Amino acid sequence: MKLLPKSAFGQTVLLIAILLLINQIVSLVSVTFYFVSPNVKQINHLLANQIKMAYVAGIDSKNSALQPQLHEVAGMQIYTQEEAIAQGLDHAIHYQSWSNQMSEVLGGKAQVRISQDTPFLYWINPPQNPSTWITIPMVGLGQGDGSPHLVYLLMIGILSVGGSLIFVRRLNRPLQALQDAALLVGKGLVPKPLKEEGSTELIAVTRAFNQMSKGIKQLEDDRALLTAGISHDLRTPLTRIRLASEMLPEDQEWIKEGIVHDIEDMNEIIDQFIDYVRQDQQECMENGNLNDLIKEAVQARNIEENHDIKLNLKPLPNTLIRRVALKRVLDNLIENAYRYGSNNIEISSAHNKKNNQLYFSVRDFGPGIPDDCIQSLFEPFTQGDKARGSLGSGLGLAIIKRIVDMHSGHVTLENHPEGGLIATIFISANI
Repeated sequence: MKLLPKSAFGQTVLLIAILLLINQIVSLVSVTFYFVSPNVKQINHLLANQIKMAYVAGIDSKNSALQPQLHEVAGMQIYTQEEAIAQGLDHAIHYQSWSNQMSEVLGGKAQVRISQDTPFLYWINPPQNPSTWITIPMVGLGQGDGSPHLVYLLMIGILSVGGSLIFVRRLNRPLQALQDAALLVGKGLVPKPLKEEGSTELIAVTRAFNQMSKGIKQLEDDRALLTAGISHDLRTPLTRIRLASEMLPEDQEWIKEGIVHDIEDMNEIIDQFIDYVRQDQQECMENGNLNDLIKEAVQARNIEENHDIKLNLKPLPNTLIRRVALKRVLDNLIENAYRYGSNNIEISSAHNKKNNQLYFSVRDFGPGIPDDCIQSLFEPFTQGDKARGSLGSGLGLAIIKRIVDMHSGHVTLENHPEGGLIATIFISANI
């Protein structure tokens, strides 16, 4: 059901509200059954006894002096049917249950009505004389500043809901902290140790999360150290091999060129390993403009021959970015477009105000990639279609995805209907 809340906070508040409502209904029924109903019976019984005593005293006789005495002592008034209507009998509300109780006590059919004016008047039509109506005022009934029971229910409701909100918010705070920390871990960042608070179960979960986060940090550090060590150890023999190749005679120049080309490819692969492990986490976020980064990257590429970049940049607001990391993204995308696509590429940028996102795209005019291979390209060590001449370690797009994830964004690849591949980078606009 769509109307039900999905968050733990909303579900807990709804549950407490439903239990509170059930409790109030049960309380109301209990008070009515065990308190109000016996009191009503007792009041009816007392009124019936007063009427019995009045008739015993001769209220139906022609003694005109008796009625003023009854009015002075008990506030009782006796009216004929016509006089009762003139005094507001028709505006009084008839109560059948009270009439039945009065009939049982008086020994005949009786009617009970109650006027809503203050003070309340009980109108009783006794079986001893059906042509008369007797009124008895109930002084103090309904003359307070409001219903005590309603005020009680209202105060209990406010206190219960307020207390439940405080309880649920206190319960939800460590859960929200866990969620935020888990999102940081998903972006490749290591959050600070979370404060252990809340219930014993939440404390246990928080402690386990802190231990997991510490373990992930240790694994990342060990991997970075291992990769850096391997890369350093590999470069030394590669350098010796290159020096040895320089000593080859001129008639073996083709062998030397092949060795140098392979060494350059291996150095490039080593650099990609280091870039993938480093993750650019040490770089701080700073206020910048994506269009400026694009123009800087294009300017650095303009010195290359036979390469052409067309710009289609829309005005963009400044946002918090990691400049060096995003420049690496641009360089990788441009290099991929040149290497596997075409010598002429197009770079566009825009601002989606509706989704509060900034994005830029790099399009080449090459053969593209089969649609069923696109999604797997973001995995480490995965290369594209061999028809595009894929080279290297297959870490380029994995590095790009990791950097974009650090900016709370995402990257997409799609084939253009008119040919070529479009790589689009989306990041949140922190304006």
